Amino acid sequence: MIFVAIGGFFGAICRFAISNWVKAHVNTVLPLATFGINLLGSFLLGICVGVGPSSSIQLLAGTGFLGAFTTFSTFSVESVRLYDSRGLLAAASYLCISCLCGGILAFTGWWLAELLF
Repeated sequence: MIFVAIGGFFGAICRFAISNWVKAHVNTVLPLATFGINLLGSFLLGICVGVGPSSSIQLLAGTGFLGAFTTFSTFSVESVRLYDSRGLLAAASYLCISCLCGGILAFTGWWLAELLF
């Protein structure tokens, strides 16, 4: 359990820092910070699972760090906000593109890990 807690601590801090940096430097109505974080997390989790490290490393990096780094709840709330401010097409596009790209990147990370390791 300590590995999950340590990884989660650093994953949440990284997400918070990246999200704040993007919001300060990119002026857009789209939730780009969450979009980028979730896609990066999907790719990295694919690598983590594809490499198949020891259970301690998987708990630290996969469950802890990447579990806290990515965020489904923020993604969901930002989708609702996008619907409220920009309409159904914008929200549905964000939902579909996020899920499709996240799946593709998780597969790519897994495939790369199996190819390289």
